[in-house]
Formats: sequence, structure tokens, C-alpha cells
Amino acid sequence: MASAAIFSSLRRQRSPTLEAFLAPVDLTDVGLLQTLTALSSELISAYSGKKLPFYQRKNCKSLLRKIQVFSVLLECLLENNLNRSRGSSDLPFTAFLCFKELYLLLYRSKILLDYCSHSSKLWLLLPNHSISGHFHDLNQEISTLLDVFPLKDLKSLPEDVREQVELLKKQARKSPLFVDKHDEMLRLKLFSFLNEFENGGVPDYAQLYSFFVEKLGISNPRSCRVEIEFLEEQIVNHEGDIEPTTSVLNGFVALMRYCRFLLFGFEEDDMGLRLGKHKKPKRGLISQEIADTFISVPKDFCCPISLDLMRDPVIVATGQTYDRASISRWMEEGHCTCPKTGQLLDHTRLVPNRALRNLIMHWCAARKIPYDPLESGDPCIECFPSASPSRAALEANKATAALLIKQLENGTQIAKTIAAREIRLLAKTGKENRAYIAEAGAIPHLKNLLSSPDAVAQENSVTAMLNLSIFDKNKGRIIDEVGCLALIVGVLRFGHTTEARENAAATLFSLSAVHDYKRQIAKEDGAVEALAGLLREGSPRGKKDAVTALFNLSTHTDNCARMIECGAVTALVGALGSEGVAEEAAGALALIVRQQVGATAVGNEETAVAGLIAMMRCGTPRGKENAVAALLELRRGGGAAATERVLKAPSLASLLQTLLFTGTKRARRKAASLARVFQRCEHASVHYSGFGVGYAFSGNSAAARDSTFPGDVSVSRSISVPVL
Repeated sequence: MASAAIFSSLRRQRSPTLEAFLAPVDLTDVGLLQTLTALSSELISAYSGKKLPFYQRKNCKSLLRKIQVFSVLLECLLENNLNRSRGSSDLPFTAFLCFKELYLLLYRSKILLDYCSHSSKLWLLLPNHSISGHFHDLNQEISTLLDVFPLKDLKSLPEDVREQVELLKKQARKSPLFVDKHDEMLRLKLFSFLNEFENGGVPDYAQLYSFFVEKLGISNPRSCRVEIEFLEEQIVNHEGDIEPTTSVLNGFVALMRYCRFLLFGFEEDDMGLRLGKHKKPKRGLISQEIADTFISVPKDFCCPISLDLMRDPVIVATGQTYDRASISRWMEEGHCTCPKTGQLLDHTRLVPNRALRNLIMHWCAARKIPYDPLESGDPCIECFPSASPSRAALEANKATAALLIKQLENGTQIAKTIAAREIRLLAKTGKENRAYIAEAGAIPHLKNLLSSPDAVAQENSVTAMLNLSIFDKNKGRIIDEVGCLALIVGVLRFGHTTEARENAAATLFSLSAVHDYKRQIAKEDGAVEALAGLLREGSPRGKKDAVTALFNLSTHTDNCARMIECGAVTALVGALGSEGVAEEAAGALALIVRQQVGATAVGNEETAVAGLIAMMRCGTPRGKENAVAALLELRRGGGAAATERVLKAPSLASLLQTLLFTGTKRARRKAASLARVFQRCEHASVHYSGFGVGYAFSGNSAAARDSTFPGDVSVSRSISVPVL
């Protein structure tokens, strides 16, 4: 069938109308003939002369000639029926049914011709046999249609038209599968370049120029970029049912990227690199892109746990769908029930919900929202979906990296900017790329661009640093490069663009994953102050980058005094009321209050206790855990005023009771410890009005005391605190 898997990428880009799959049901004979005549004429005019696709030209011409014969037949029949008296028809019922089938056939022809016209040149070469096979399938359908078409019953049909239809019937019956030899030779030559990289070699410049420029007509940087982006789109949308495989497609992307710089140098393309004409490259992060554009996400596309757009929807045992990251965290915390239904999970297997994922992809594409599944659970790192790279892709990318680094070292300002952008993109595609880019010496040259007056160059260089830092060995290379850390902090403080400052914060977060570097980062002049400022005043994504970096820094005990001095504690307390960063802020505070000086500093913040109580009431399971842990440490070391605020906090008793039964294992432990504090304090019983309920905490040696409110039913409840 012409609508088979080979057209799935076309359907993802622009879905066919419903008429592609349903024949018209309410049309009269004349109405159907008019519709078919218009459709066939549209196809012929759209692809006449020089408008034919670059490849499959002979198959396209053959199909269009067949459609022209149908067009002549339809015009004659339409003219005859229009000339007859109203209400009568010269069209037999069998012919009417055949024309309904012809309607579907013409639409499938349109899909195939559109596919060949709108696909990239390389993409059409790769499945050359398959596409030729679809043209042959259409020819077979035409032959079958004409075999049953009642040509003899059409008495009023002119003889010359009858002869044309008879000839078409004979030709369609004996027409073989046609694979253009010229196209096939080009396909084999294209694969030979990939094989040369696979065997450790590098294709000759003259051969590459002859093939891509002279034979394929890819004659400038922009056309190279079009080819690369089209192939990358196929990789993103690849569902495993189309040849070639993703690893082979990655190889051709790497080959085209190498040719783009080898053949055309570092001329500007259409990526918006001119000064003052900055155009943001595509980003792998999606949740904040949606928030920034104020798009209302359909409820069914949001995870019931995180309430964010699902990137990797999975189905649990109860049939409910969640985002993989959220439900995995839920299960890791010891829960064995479905968060939405409360039912016990029979098993913990997670089944990908590909149908919903495809719907989300279509929805995002229609609204120009990038939708890239994450490589890891790190929300601040650019990601790009890819399979395990082949050796050909690795070798081609290495050759490209050598060209890029040479330009970073000796090129013009525009060339350096383009090179930084391409290194940024290369560093998104896997640890192998990140490793050899750094080994080839890119980091010192990227460092020099961090202080560039060109906003685009600075943004691309700091983002390239971020992507390179994902590879653990590169963290050391970045830290050991003299002045590099200071320049990254400089971008965080004074970067030309918001995205540059945010990515600098994300780079510090990535580097701080190594314990030994946390103190060094915190000691860097202005680093903690800038992170605190970004947490207070940044965009939602900037706040996320800042709070995760501060959380990492807070895990090093030597950084506590520095964070207090630089205003990080105040910023973290303020972030307790900010959606999206409150959980990490509570976690950082829970670490800071473990030290006496930290507990005192947090205790001096008037809104700290109220913010932590609010987190216990409305936060995520992990947020509640962090909040109760912080309150416990704050009570122990925050001073008398802080202790009093904790113990007198409204609703704390009921929140602790809830947490003792529904919290995570660690949260229950911390809640029990805080509950015992009530037993040892003057306020051992906490009473409040609301539903006439009195709560008392009691241990093994203390009995719960009834509490009665006038005019209300007296109810006494107690929480038995386990001994740890």
C-alpha cells in the first residue's frame, strides 16, 4: 500500500486530510466526477515540467501520465453527464464504485508525490528501493481497478479515449518494478563514503565535492543545514519500523556536517549568527518553553504526579499513565500503590505508552514546542535523542571536530561563533563526542569565547561547556583550565543573554557533582551571590538551575558559612514559596541547618518556619521529607526563638500525624523524632479548634489526654511514636 510505513515521517510533518482514507459517500454521479476531475487536474498541474522531485523522476512521470489518462476519461464522462437531462445518468453502478476507489488511489498518489517533493535529497536516496516499490504498488492498484472497470458499458465514450484507457490497462498489467539505475548508483556511492569512515579513513575532498555539489546540487551551507535538520527530524521521530536504522542515520548526519565545513568553510548559513540578529537554536528542554509561552497543556498530557507535560509516559499495573521519572521516584520511595487510584500495584513493570507519546509529539509540533525525550534525569542539560553511534558517525564527527577546533583557534569572529555553535550541537549527541571534543583541545578555545562581546558566541560557548561537562572526565578538564571557572561565573553574573546566564548556572551545577569541586566553586568570587540572585529574580528555568546548583554546594559542610554570608540562605527561604524549586530549596535548607551556624541563620529568617510548614502541607513526598527534616534540625540548633516558632506553628500536629502514616520512610522517622519533642516540652499537648478534635502526642509512658471544646463533640486521638 502507498500509505505504508515509509510515509510515516511525512505524516508526522503534515497529516493527510481525512479524505485520504475515506471515499465520499453522499456525492451524485456528477458530483463524484467533478471531484475526481479537480483532483487529477490539481496533481497534474502541481507536478508538471520542472516541478518534479529531484529523485524518482521517471516513476513520478509514469504515474502522472497514468493520471492524465484518467483525467481525460473523467472530463469526457463529466461533459456527457452534464449535457444529459437532469436526473438521468450514463454512469453504470459498477463504474461509480470504481471511481470511488479511484478517489482513494488519487489521494494515495498525492501522498507519495508530496513525500518525494518535500523530503530531503539524502533521505530520498537512502530508501530508494522501498520508494520505488510504492510506485509499483500504485501501478498494481491501477491495473486491478482497470480490470474491473466496465469500459464497454460506457456507450457514449469517444473511441480515442476508449483506446487510451485500453492501452493504459495493458501497460499497467505488464509494468515491472522500476528502480532508477542512476539513483541507485548515487545511493551506493553515498554508502561508500560512510564505509570509508567506518574503516578508519577519510573520504577524498574532490570526490565529496563532485558527489554533493555537482551531482546532488547541495551547493551552499544553507542546503547542507536543510539536509542535516531533515535527517535529525527523522531520528527524533524514528519508531523502529523504517529503514535505515537510527545508527546509520546518525552516520549520515555526521557525514553531512563534515561536508558542510569541509566543502563550504565557515560561511554563514540561516542560523542567525549576524551580530544583532541573534536567533536561538533549538533547545532540548520543553517544560519551561511551554511555561514561557503560556500555552495551556491538555490535562491528559500532564503527569498526575508532577503536573508537567510527560516526556516519557508509561503505564503502571492499574492502567494509569505517569511520566517515567515521576513514577520511578514514587516507587523508589517505597510506595507500592497507584498514586491516582490508591490501588495496590500487582507488579512494578512500566510499559511505554507510545500512543500517548505520539499524540504529545503531534501536539507539540503543531504549536512549535520542541519535544525531546531526556537522555537522563537531569533537567538542566540539553538533550538529543540518539542510538548508539556507529564507528562511521564517530570518525566523521572526529574529523568535523578537528575542523571546528582549528577555526576556534585561528578563525574570524564569525567562524569562531559558528564553530562554537557546532561544538555545542556535537556535544549533545553522546559521551563519545564529548570525550574526543575535549581531548582534541576545545575547552581552552571555548574559554576564550566566554568573555566575547558577541552575545551569540558567548551563549554558544557556555552552552558547549555545559554539554561537555556532562562527561565526568571533562569536569576535571574544565576546572583545571586556568581561569575557566572564573569566566563561567562571569557569564553567570554579567552574561549578555538570559539563556547564557542560565546555562552558566547549569554548568556550575554539573561541575559541582564532583565533591572536591564544590568548595572551589563556592569560594569563587561572586559565584554564590550570583546563584542566589538568579534564584530570587530569574526565570522559572533560571531558578531551577540556580537552586539545583545551590543544593549541590550545600552538601559540602565547608560551604555553609559562605552561603550564609552571600545571601543564599535568604534566597532559599524565599524559594520555599516558588513552585518548581521549593523541593530543592527545602532540601538545601535541611542540609544547612545541620550545622549550628546554619541553623541559627535559618532560624533568624522570619518566614523560614512558615515556608517549611507550607511545604509539609502541599509539597511533594520528597519535599515534605526535606521540610520535616529541616524543622527538626531547626528546633535542635536554631535558638530559642526558632524553637518556639516551630513548636507553636499552627497545624503542625495534624501535619505530623499525616506524615507518620503517609510519608516516605525517612519522613516518618523525622516526623516521629519531632513528635517526641512535644512530649519533652511544656506544650506536650497541642490543641486546636476546627472540627472539635483534640490531638495529643503520646509515647510508651504517656497517655493521651482528652481535650474538650465547649459546644463541640469531644474526640481524643493520639499518635504512638515508634522507638527508633
